[in-house]
Amino acid sequence: MAREFDVVIEKDEDGYFIASVPALRGCHTQARSLDVLMSRVAEAIELCLEVEEPVGNRFVGVQRVSVSV
Repeated sequence: MAREFDVVIEKDEDGYFIASVPALRGCHTQARSLDVLMSRVAEAIELCLEVEEPVGNRFVGVQRVSVSV
């Protein structure tokens, strides 16, 4: 049975892509390319599912907020 998970992807100051899975606490990985990242995050999800069930929270989205400093 295939399961789907939302993945948040960011890019750090060193150029690495970082993937986090909000539904699985502590489930994240990194890579230099998006292709490798997607392969690694799929593996990370499989490993996380071996020890933990997903939390009930569902990722909704990202919103940009502007503040004056």
